[in-house]
Amino acid sequence: MKVELWSDFACPFCYIGKKRFEKALENFPHKDKIEVVYKAYQLNPNAPKVMKGSPVESFAKGHRMSTDTAKQRFTMFNEQAQSVGLSYDYENIQMTNSFDAHRLAKWANQFDKEQMITERLMKAYFTDGLNIADIDTLVTIAGEVGLSEEDSRKVLESKKYSDQVYNEINEGKQIGVQGVPFFVLNRKYGISGAQPIEYFTQSLEKLWEEEKPLEDLSGADEGHTCSDESCSI
Repeated sequence: MKVELWSDFACPFCYIGKKRFEKALENFPHKDKIEVVYKAYQLNPNAPKVMKGSPVESFAKGHRMSTDTAKQRFTMFNEQAQSVGLSYDYENIQMTNSFDAHRLAKWANQFDKEQMITERLMKAYFTDGLNIADIDTLVTIAGEVGLSEEDSRKVLESKKYSDQVYNEINEGKQIGVQGVPFFVLNRKYGISGAQPIEYFTQSLEKLWEEEKPLEDLSGADEGHTCSDESCSI
C-alpha cells in the first residue's frame, strides 16, 4: 500500500502531522507493507530567500494579522509540537523560501535519503533556526545525511529538479490538495491536516482491511491450476 504525503518544510503542521503519522505507522502491524512517498508543496512560493524583520513581524505581515495574534499562533504551534516531542524556536526561525530545499529532497530520493533529509530540513527550519533557502546551509544538511556536498552544490546551483517540484505541486492541486499536510492513501482516501495519532491508525487499519492480499485457503495439497503460459494436468 502506498501513502503519499504532500507537505512543505516551512509548514508547522506538516512537521507535527508527519510525526503523528510516523507514530501511528510505527505501531501498525503491517508497516512493512506501507510505502511512504513524499511530495512537494509550497504554501508561500513568493517567500524571500532572506527574511526581513523579526519572525513574528514576518508571520504577522504574511498572514495579515497583528503581532499579538501572531505570538498567540506561535504559542499554539509550539504546544502542539511539544505533544509529539518537537520544539519550535520561533524567536530564531528563518521564514524563507522552501523551493530549493524541495529540489534537494527530490535529488536525495535517488539515494533513498528523502525521508531522512525531509526530517533534517524540518528540524533545521523549526528547531535550529537555519535558513533553508541558503545554498551553503543546504549543502551542509546534505552532508549530514550522508550525501555528497560537492554533488549537492552542483544540483542547487543549477535548475535541476525544478520541474519535478512544480509537477508534484500541480499534481497535488489536481487531486484536491488545498492545504498541507495532506495524506493520500492508495489514491483512495485523503486525510487533510495534522490529525491525531489514533485517526491515522484507524485509517491505516481501514485501508488494510480493504486492500490486504487474499488469504490462500487451498491448504497443503495444491489444486490444479492454469497460468497464462501453461496448464498442468
